Amino acid sequence: MGRKRALSVSALLVIFSLFYPADAIDIITRKRFISDGHNESLVSSGGIFRLGFFSPGQSRFRYIGIWFNKISIQSVVWVANRVTPIKNFAGIFKIDENGNLAVFDGNDSSSLWSTNVSVPTRSTKAKLLDSGNLVLLAENEREKTETILWQSFDYPTDTLLPGMKFGLNKKTGLIHTISSWKSSDDPAPGEFSNRLDPSGLPQFFMYKGTIPYWRAGPWNGRNLNGMPDVTIHLNGHETEYSSQMELNNYTFVNNDNELYVLHPAKNSTRFSMVVLDSRGTHQRLIWHESKTWTKFWMAPQDLCDEYARCGANAMCDEDMTVHCTCLLGFEPLHPQDWKLKCVEKRKVDGCGKGNGEGFVRLERVKLPDARMSKFHSNMSLKECELECSKSCNCTGFASVDIYEDARGCMVWFGELKDMRLYKDGQDFYLRVDAVELEANVQEKSKNILGNKRLAIIVVPVVMEVPLLAACFYYAWRWHAKRKGKKRIQNFRSMLLAESAASLPYYRDSPNVQSRTENSNIELTFFDLSTIIAATDNFSSVKKLGEGGFGPVYKGQLPNGQEVAIKRLSRNSGQGIAEFKNEVLLIAKLQHKNLVQLLGCCIEKDEKMLIYEFMPYKSLDYLIFDESRKLLLDWEKRFDIILGIARGILYLHQDSRLTIIHRDLKASNILLDREMKPKISDFGTARIFGGDQTHVKTNKVVGTFGYMSPEYTLRGFFSTKSDVFSFGVLLLEIISGKKNSVFYPDNPFSYLIKYTWELWRDGNALEIVDSSIANSCPPQEVLRCIQVGLLCVQDDPRERPSMSTAILMLSNETPLPSPKQPTYSIRRAQNEPDWSIAGTVSSNNEASWACSNM
Repeated sequence: MGRKRALSVSALLVIFSLFYPADAIDIITRKRFISDGHNESLVSSGGIFRLGFFSPGQSRFRYIGIWFNKISIQSVVWVANRVTPIKNFAGIFKIDENGNLAVFDGNDSSSLWSTNVSVPTRSTKAKLLDSGNLVLLAENEREKTETILWQSFDYPTDTLLPGMKFGLNKKTGLIHTISSWKSSDDPAPGEFSNRLDPSGLPQFFMYKGTIPYWRAGPWNGRNLNGMPDVTIHLNGHETEYSSQMELNNYTFVNNDNELYVLHPAKNSTRFSMVVLDSRGTHQRLIWHESKTWTKFWMAPQDLCDEYARCGANAMCDEDMTVHCTCLLGFEPLHPQDWKLKCVEKRKVDGCGKGNGEGFVRLERVKLPDARMSKFHSNMSLKECELECSKSCNCTGFASVDIYEDARGCMVWFGELKDMRLYKDGQDFYLRVDAVELEANVQEKSKNILGNKRLAIIVVPVVMEVPLLAACFYYAWRWHAKRKGKKRIQNFRSMLLAESAASLPYYRDSPNVQSRTENSNIELTFFDLSTIIAATDNFSSVKKLGEGGFGPVYKGQLPNGQEVAIKRLSRNSGQGIAEFKNEVLLIAKLQHKNLVQLLGCCIEKDEKMLIYEFMPYKSLDYLIFDESRKLLLDWEKRFDIILGIARGILYLHQDSRLTIIHRDLKASNILLDREMKPKISDFGTARIFGGDQTHVKTNKVVGTFGYMSPEYTLRGFFSTKSDVFSFGVLLLEIISGKKNSVFYPDNPFSYLIKYTWELWRDGNALEIVDSSIANSCPPQEVLRCIQVGLLCVQDDPRERPSMSTAILMLSNETPLPSPKQPTYSIRRAQNEPDWSIAGTVSSNNEASWACSNM
């Protein structure tokens, strides 16, 4: 009898499977559930999303989750039992006896998670929709209707999907909050969360615990103020997308029942999602046809994105050397440590800012925290100014368009927090006292008066002698053009000829002049006046930094292009030879991992190099800073490692010339807008002839901590010298620590030594930067550490070539075991960390010592 019953059940299951294929089932009923032990799952009707049991990362625990069904990378967008995992493969997801969805541990029948809503009927079912929303439905058999009792879109985890409301329900008090995973192995709520703040104008906050970490800015009717334009690469082409265009696709609702922002789901083959990851990065991802997630936008993007980084009544500007400045009318309470507080310069008794007060317009501003603000509809700017003047506590105002039919302005009260400058910002009108207002008016009058005086001189001349002016103009243009061509031609010939005499590759040539004539170097020569205008006469606020070459400035050319300008300092250890050497080499080299030289300027006593601008500055600017390094997750770091390696390989092997850089270090690795690395600073590079394997020099140039032992001690350098420097860089990128820094209280004072001892003891992962330790793949990191140790071997012959190093990093083939490095350069405790390019020979080692490890 039992056997017949079993056969009957089997037959029914077969018949059921014919009508309901496993991948087509998108519902759970009282009679139909999914079991982890049978590897069962739900798939939405269009096959877009799948719901089932999974184990995240390296975890063995089991969770119920929803992920994209049609892409190759499992991307989980929602987790049910994120705080109560199943510790075995006996999980069951079903409708419980109360009509709620629940997760059970099949071994002890205990409920680990439930929708826990009031169910008016026992007739319920759950359905997975093509939007990624899991809904619990109450069925009314008489009326043939279904009512949503509960939906996963109301309880997001770390991901927002198109069609998902993000805000709050004013009637029920339900707040839609997304919270990061603890790590890639643990979906439990982490320390970061995102939610909409309804006080003042609606604005999004990211919190780290309970402390504001980042703010998107108030909703102004078109977008969230403070979200800049972004550039992404799709199908191999750079495409501009503005946050305004993207957010115009959002629906903003604020009524008596709800307050939310919603990105409508559209019929598209391109999948997208917004994720808050465990490192506190809020990012929008788009699935690309190259089978990867492409970052459309992310926040925070820079230091000024940190909430109220500069304190109250201050402005943050990422492009300035000193990021923070007090607003007009304020000054630092403690000039040496002013970030603590900006206070009013002058106290005025009574209301407001005193007699003669007014407002100064600040341009391109992220509006202040709107929690202490008030919106006034249907007000012009003038009316808004009058409204702000009525209140003693009003500190500023701005124009906003909340809705198409409700344009008006916002006024702020009290302290102004979280203000910054950025290119897509808007005008903010700051309330100032009579002194600041007068100073502002005088500054504007100066500019206007200067223009008027110029007009008084120029206009009559042009009107009275137009023919003479035209003749003079064209004569001047002809003379300047001829003179410019001759100057450029002479300098080009001089540059190549003199540089050729000092480079081995050219030195052996029987005809240096013929090489000069036949060299196809495309180089733009800029006028000094153009550079002065681009840098505001080398303004200190345009200064990006300073190296052995001299100061580097940010500039903007007349066509709007942003550039970095290296200005050769008269006191620089480097001179005209290094300047010519860099121009000659970079102009001949073209590779995506080498910085692009746009041109140079040589006029009067000035010698300058003009490069493409790198917004993330250099690698050391990020990797050695405790807050900025959070922008570099393991994936970015590994991409940077490979990019540096490919750039060096090009120099050593793939370019027309074999080039040894000789000064590879973190500060000479620049990062573009996508954080792609670009090798820079070729002032001390050398070219090898076709049969050369190494060269001996009496002048050692480079930076301690990155130089190989044979080069520092004996003056011998080769391609393997650069390999040594790459090994040091690789270990610094993994650890976030400098190799050459002196730690007086630390017995493991140097990174190479510390790494070797941990490797020898089987604890190499302890060097991994704590900011990525919980999210990086251990085997991949161990392979990178091993390659780094192989690159810093004492004997150059035991170091891999760059082509071999790239293969080691990219493949799973077994690697040779590194030997103990016995060499390091050690600074005396009172010596600075400095470059010796062009200043110290190999015989001058007074302040430095060799140490065995």
